[in-house]
Amino acid sequence: MNLVVDVGNSAVKLAVFDNGELIEKIQCEYSQFSFEIENLLKLHRRISACISSNVGNMEIEQILEDLQDIPHLKLSSILNFPFTIKYKTPETLGVDRLALTTAAFYAYPNKDVLVIDAGTCITFDFINSSGQYLGGSISPGLKMRYQSLNHFTAKLPLLTKNQPESFIGQSTDEAIHVGVVCGIVAEIDGMIQRFTEEYPHLTVILTGGDSNFLSNQLKNSIFANSNFLLEGLNHILDFNRT
Repeated sequence: MNLVVDVGNSAVKLAVFDNGELIEKIQCEYSQFSFEIENLLKLHRRISACISSNVGNMEIEQILEDLQDIPHLKLSSILNFPFTIKYKTPETLGVDRLALTTAAFYAYPNKDVLVIDAGTCITFDFINSSGQYLGGSISPGLKMRYQSLNHFTAKLPLLTKNQPESFIGQSTDEAIHVGVVCGIVAEIDGMIQRFTEEYPHLTVILTGGDSNFLSNQLKNSIFANSNFLLEGLNHILDFNRT
């Protein structure tokens, strides 16, 4: 039984896997992490290993390091992976991108797969049918784009995401929603088209916090899975234990 911890930019996800099956998932704020992990370990006493993906919260990292009798694996590019990493600077590669690529490798073996993570940033990660991770791209996510328009201008308001009714904004608020939301949709559709031109049998996966908001607006077929990153972490843990 494995414990998987995904420490994001704003919250923490904890998941318990039993023989590869996700049996429990919890999301909490940083301040609640100690309480939640203690309860999980009491509830699932057969947990024998832990893996974490951490954006840099040292307090949570220390809690994980202090776990008694449970080996803790910290995700990084120096671990073993079931695919070949062709990225020029693997030491700078975001650990969440490694986890998503691992999930794609196991979910769609021997296929060309593009994983799109719509979260704080929008990341595109590509692994080919030969099991080679080639890289991808990074751009600002929905919230970041709304915030930048407000922060770097004198008068534009700070808005929250909203689906525009038309592609022509007839007020400042509407124009911002069109620019942000329709811009991201066009970006994602355009990137998928670029990849499809070179890899005609491309499988596309959309995940991340804004995936549900965006998925029904995209023209291309998308396989959305909110647990994809957690599943990738669990695969990495099993692969390195073996």
